Amino acid sequence: MRKQIAAANWKMNLSLQQAEELIKALLETNHELNTQHLAVFAVPFPYIIPVKQLLNGRQNVFVAAQNCSANKNGAYTGETSAEMLQSLALKYVVLGHSERREYNHETNEELAKKVDIAMAHQLHPIFCCGEPLQIREAGTQNSYVEQQLKESLFHLSAEQLTGFIIAYEPIWAIGTGKTASSEQAQEMHAHIRNVFEKQYGKAVADSISILYGGSVKAANAVEIFGQPDVDGGLVGGASLVATEFSAIINSLKK
Repeated sequence: MRKQIAAANWKMNLSLQQAEELIKALLETNHELNTQHLAVFAVPFPYIIPVKQLLNGRQNVFVAAQNCSANKNGAYTGETSAEMLQSLALKYVVLGHSERREYNHETNEELAKKVDIAMAHQLHPIFCCGEPLQIREAGTQNSYVEQQLKESLFHLSAEQLTGFIIAYEPIWAIGTGKTASSEQAQEMHAHIRNVFEKQYGKAVADSISILYGGSVKAANAVEIFGQPDVDGGLVGGASLVATEFSAIINSLKK
């Protein structure tokens, strides 16, 4: 079985005290992780070390950064390099989140550079893709997402993509009042897997964990994660509530 992953994206939320209280509360909940499960916490940069310390020794639980620079080092005030993240013994970094693409104008080409520099520093990208509302309404979502993947990832080798992590975000279903069904999630996840299969073969495609990032909650996680090509979720708001995220972890395929 592919790795099944519950990834929490805290975004720009919580004070340090609230972050520590959330982790402590989550550790007290009744959640189970087997050898094929991962829980990943993408926390704001100032909280990486404190959260890592609280999670120290926990099996299959990791802290991730929410972004890294495409540059190795230098005069880039406010940026954080992959080398810095590596020095903190991080294993994962979220790249290409829809908010980074929209607010920071990150392009597919820039994200290809970020993927390269992250992997060169032994960081595993959680690479985000997904279409906005106008693309979904035009019915061109498949080609749009395929272009994101090709321009940012298809320079990688089959070996580099084996076990890779993709997070699909239906941007049109986040904060718009529209709802993405589990069938729509499965349809796009199957398409993404097929894109990789055509380029790299079935073995590589079947090894890639594809997470769903469209308003996952405890109430819908079992149905969404039950789809054959959905391998967990990249969870926003619900990851800020210990009981909610614990239930989401327990919804991963066994």
